[in-house]
Amino acid sequence: MNRRLFTAALSALLFTGAAAFAQTSSWTMDPNHTQVDFRIRHMALSTVHGLINGVTGTVVWDETDPSKCSVEATIQTATVNTNIDARNKHLKSPDFFDVEKYPVMTFKSTAVTRSNGKLQVVGDLTLTGVTKSVTLNVDGPTAPLKGPDGKATMGFSATGTLKRSDFNFGPKFKSPILGDEVQFTINVEANH
Repeated sequence: MNRRLFTAALSALLFTGAAAFAQTSSWTMDPNHTQVDFRIRHMALSTVHGLINGVTGTVVWDETDPSKCSVEATIQTATVNTNIDARNKHLKSPDFFDVEKYPVMTFKSTAVTRSNGKLQVVGDLTLTGVTKSVTLNVDGPTAPLKGPDGKATMGFSATGTLKRSDFNFGPKFKSPILGDEVQFTINVEANH
């Protein structure tokens, strides 16, 4: 590819990315590339890691006015995986996620703000029938890229901490057997 053609192609890509961010736009989470990673202390000795797949939802994005941005997500609780079959089964039981009664947990933003160039999202998380406010610190979003399917895609990560006791989640297992704080990261790819 000669230099002139490369420059033209790069300019077109950058213009497309800028245009996608120049106005309020709606993006759909790609469940194949979106997941929740979590970690929790076990017996104050080690940290257990896991993930939850099956995340769907939408992101409304406005580069110039964060107050016009919003996020809604639905997370399939039966996909929880810690790479230990017995522990996965226990997490899906009524002791924790109770996946038969609560097959999904949901998140709906209530405020999006920007401070020092970083986004913060506050929203309502519903877990096992209990809804509480959580705060997410956002890394991103990335500038959109056009994928092989022709769709524009952007990505971001959002991190936060919740207290199990706030959600009455796993109440039989008190600290230090199982830590009260759960740290989590939501990694998202969304298509336009």
